[in-house]
Amino acid sequence: MIKIILLTDFGEEYGTSLLKGVTRYSQKYGPWVFCRMPGYYRETKGMDGILKWAKEWKANGILGQFYNNSNVEKLVREGISVVGQDFKERHNNIPNITGDYFKTGRMGAEYFLKKGFENFAYYGFKNIVWSRERSEGFEKRVNEEGYEVHNFEHTRKFKSRELWYYKPSALSKWLKSLPKPIALMACDDNQAMHITEACRLINIRIPEEVAVLGVDNDEMLCNLSDPPLSSVGLDTEKAGYEAARLLHTMIKSKNRQYYDIVVEPTQIVTRNSTDIYAAKDEYIGQALKYIHSNLKNNLKVKDVLQQVPLSRRSLEKRFSQVTGYPVYEYIFNLRIEKFTQKLLETDLSVFEIAMDLGLSDSKNIARQFRQIKGCTPSEYRKKYLIDK
Repeated sequence: MIKIILLTDFGEEYGTSLLKGVTRYSQKYGPWVFCRMPGYYRETKGMDGILKWAKEWKANGILGQFYNNSNVEKLVREGISVVGQDFKERHNNIPNITGDYFKTGRMGAEYFLKKGFENFAYYGFKNIVWSRERSEGFEKRVNEEGYEVHNFEHTRKFKSRELWYYKPSALSKWLKSLPKPIALMACDDNQAMHITEACRLINIRIPEEVAVLGVDNDEMLCNLSDPPLSSVGLDTEKAGYEAARLLHTMIKSKNRQYYDIVVEPTQIVTRNSTDIYAAKDEYIGQALKYIHSNLKNNLKVKDVLQQVPLSRRSLEKRFSQVTGYPVYEYIFNLRIEKFTQKLLETDLSVFEIAMDLGLSDSKNIARQFRQIKGCTPSEYRKKYLIDK
């Protein structure tokens, strides 16, 4: 029987989703026995305490969060297989559960650019890899369109368990100073809630003045926020499944060769905190709102044209200036985004999803999907979802 120590934060959606994937793998290929080691054990006992318990319990492997490479090496030398989360930085002596953070930031920027924003901000940590690289991806994509990003660094003096963001602070002063309306991406949902609470304190309206996007799609946090938070969803459960598969291989083979498990962003789940279209061009703002509200109606460019007093040529020119896309291509990309979201969030068939989006030709949407994603809808679903 394989014994695994789990040393991660079980109170957050990311850790919970990883755990779901790990347990799903163990149910299929086990039996495995787990020891859920709370984070305070690492804080109070240190690596020596973890190692002592692992040897007493005769653990085969550990999956968790570690501060540095040298401490982890103690576990490896004792023959314990280890897979680590990149808690602060990626480890160089064990496999990491990491992420395509740059892509996540870029996805957030694309999302806001399509809504017509010209002002952008990022809130996060510079000294933590997953926040820093999300910021880099966000900023690079925004810069490509000729815009700048206003940054605010969350420092360690703002201890995460204190309620400083409910009070006047450097953060609230920064939020007041930002040009409005502005699209703000936070490094995760927890930090995004700092923004919503700080905005409420100083009477900044969300999303009218500040549109807020988080990461992790932690449904409890997102719906606890006022207004509810939009967030980038991640394929974390599958990453947990693949991490368990890797750990199993390492235990059986006693081989220290490894590869990283990469958590990829899947889609953006829109809630009230970003439900706005920021185009300064009034008619393009109307067009954007109409497109997003009527996507299920098998929308055509001529339908959009009927909503604004513009010629086809003028609409296309002004729409491209605001969004970077012609009207047809914008509708096309948005339809694929909605289709992708339903692939991952429902068990509906390709035909049923097409019908739900108001499309009668499922073969055509499948072909269009392949043009954007490089694979069929079925292949995409298989890539991001584990067998259930």
